[in-house]
Amino acid sequence: MPALPTPVSTAVHDVGGASRPWRLARLLRIRWLARLLRIALEGRHSGWTAPLLLWVGSRAVSTVLLVGVLLVGAAAGHEPEGHGGAHGLLAFSGSWDAWWYQTVAVHGYPRSVPLDHHGHVEPNAWAFLPVFPAVVRVVMAVTGLSFWGAGVVVSLFSGAGGTVVLYRLVRAVAGSRRARRATALFVFGPLGFLLQVPYAEALSLLLVAGALLALVQRRYPLVAALGAVAAFTRPGALALSVAVAVHLVAIEVRAGRSRTRGLPARRWIHRVPWTTRLGLAATGIVVAVAGLAWPFIASAVTGRPDTYLDSELAWWTGYVGHVHFVPMTPWFMLAGRWLGNGGFVLVIAVIAAAVWLLVRRSTRALGPEVVGFVAAYGVYLVAVFLPQQSLVRLLMPAAPVLGTDLFVRTRRRTVVLAVVGVVLQAIAIVLIWYIGFP
Repeated sequence: MPALPTPVSTAVHDVGGASRPWRLARLLRIRWLARLLRIALEGRHSGWTAPLLLWVGSRAVSTVLLVGVLLVGAAAGHEPEGHGGAHGLLAFSGSWDAWWYQTVAVHGYPRSVPLDHHGHVEPNAWAFLPVFPAVVRVVMAVTGLSFWGAGVVVSLFSGAGGTVVLYRLVRAVAGSRRARRATALFVFGPLGFLLQVPYAEALSLLLVAGALLALVQRRYPLVAALGAVAAFTRPGALALSVAVAVHLVAIEVRAGRSRTRGLPARRWIHRVPWTTRLGLAATGIVVAVAGLAWPFIASAVTGRPDTYLDSELAWWTGYVGHVHFVPMTPWFMLAGRWLGNGGFVLVIAVIAAAVWLLVRRSTRALGPEVVGFVAAYGVYLVAVFLPQQSLVRLLMPAAPVLGTDLFVRTRRRTVVLAVVGVVLQAIAIVLIWYIGFP
């Protein structure tokens, strides 16, 4: 049935309403941001210009916010101390756990883990994966920069690349308009500053989004390569192996439907070749092995079983004390300890909300690979992660979900959420740097 024409009165109302987000941006005295968003979201762009425009604008915003908070903190007598001779903005950017990456880049991993007087493992470098500090060390050797300067350079370039790849991934599964809007929400989001500080998040985004894009494009050797490197960059790459399995099931189902309906199609659609099946199986195995390898490497080097697990648990003691790890219990453990029975209800409600988001039609329209990865990554977070202030940061790999209608159905919604994201980013910088590390 053909769509009915939009009444004139409704169209006029929509145009007037669509201008309100731009007025909101101007009201907050960031007119240039409103103009940039208008150009990036409405103009005709290649697969590079739109995401790079958004990345450049967002880096200007994040830099202004970081410098502003640094100056206000210094005026109040809270200027962070420099690490390794770094001062000012570089020291401020690396004022939290980034210094663990510096330890790895400069000194490597310890041969034995530090213990407290009760024999418990203390926080140490084995909890941090090696790819980011290795890349930073190469940049340090080539440029002569300190770890903090080289770390910022690596994150900036990784953030730019990750922004482009995220855009192309969402465009491949949902179209250019949603890709532009989802990318805008990501780079201007509450944790957009992580795309330029010496931490592994930007590089991890580049690798994970690149692996998902390669999977959607059926470039399986590239999926294996990027997934394996991602597994040694940030935890959680095992979710990529689940996405590979979901992809195999999806192409088998499509092949079955094509045979049933007798649709004209290329041979690989009618019958999935065994070479494709074997290639996907090998890809999933490579990513899974890489995702499971680091704990064994840590134990082999230190000679202590569970070195990696005990190192991760060392960060839990301030929240839940010394505990034994049981999968699928950390969220309930923390919520129950601090909120009682209401905490259990809250965790169930959060999980239910995540399931609701994933089963929405507009989310499923992003494709089985994206939905499969995000669902598996969410299960990983619930299974092994103790939710603290780092939780929002660890949600960054789920950025493709921003392409769903819940966030980008209209231009007005996108711009309002982007402006709100900038405001929350300023609040997040204050909270993270002066109250609790991310």
